[in-house]
Amino acid sequence: MKTLLSFLKNAPAIPSTTAWYLESVAISKGRQELFTRQSPQKLKTLREHALIESAVSSNRIEGVTIAPSRVATVVLGKPPFKNRNEEEIGGYREALNIIHGCKQDKILEISESTILNIHKMTKGDIGYAGKYKEKDGDIIETYPDGSSRVRFKTVTAKDTPRYMQELIKLWDESIREPKIPFIVLLAAFNLDFLCIHPFRDGNGRVSRLLMLLQAYHGGFSVGRYISIERLIEENKERYYEALEQSSHNWHKGTHDPWPYIQFVSYMFKCAYKEFEERLGQIKETPKEKWLMIEDAIMNKNELFSVQDIQNQCPSVSVDTIRKVLQSMQKDGRIECLSKGRSAKWKLIR
Repeated sequence: MKTLLSFLKNAPAIPSTTAWYLESVAISKGRQELFTRQSPQKLKTLREHALIESAVSSNRIEGVTIAPSRVATVVLGKPPFKNRNEEEIGGYREALNIIHGCKQDKILEISESTILNIHKMTKGDIGYAGKYKEKDGDIIETYPDGSSRVRFKTVTAKDTPRYMQELIKLWDESIREPKIPFIVLLAAFNLDFLCIHPFRDGNGRVSRLLMLLQAYHGGFSVGRYISIERLIEENKERYYEALEQSSHNWHKGTHDPWPYIQFVSYMFKCAYKEFEERLGQIKETPKEKWLMIEDAIMNKNELFSVQDIQNQCPSVSVDTIRKVLQSMQKDGRIECLSKGRSAKWKLIR
């Protein structure tokens, strides 16, 4: 709330490192559709890996773990849960399925109802699931010697509903603000949410699920194929350090949000880089390449060239594309309107 409110009042000057990350993410987003047109089997493999990694990593950050032998069963199956941890990881999986299962024109809205439902899914059958905290609770850091300190004083239980309503209202207003990059707004919302700390526990997991959902609203769907939660876990020390830096003086509205925004931007940059690298590592069969080319051709509503198809299917050779064109021409599904390297083709409907 404090961060989004200040951003709405004044378009911020973006630090150079953050700006570089944002530019990289924007370029990758532009290539996103190109890569997601590759073979369905490749994408299915990435989706399954991301689902497992996200459910396990996001919970493990909060100290919720299960036996390695049970991971695939709990995340990919529908088993009876053996303990509380399995129930919470299974609930996280269900929330991921709902978020990733949304169609582009039917993405879940960012609302109190959505946030409360996500929390309920991740907490399972427990009395305070899906409810804002009823008692004040600060974020306490405990050291190995048993000593502790208050790392951050959260919003009081009494003020939590009002703060959450205002945060959601500001989010609705901010995404209509063209002067501020979407990833910056997403990270600012995430920071404010964690500072409000609306639930008794499970705030970190809900914040990461909301990050995925909000990314979909901005057209950034890399979280479907690469686990951003796993990347955060791998950089957990940096995550907590950036969060502490940016939350300092949050209540006064004089905090510096950029360490946390830079961290979130870097996570999305890493996710897109890994996405493109992984697609390149998973070899396609000749049949998959052939079907991918046919699919690209069958979705053409105008004249196209070999170069157009290669731009859509970057992992296949020109020779393979020409073989598919010749086969489809022989079957009477397409026709060639000219000759030469720039020849134009037309789909026969």
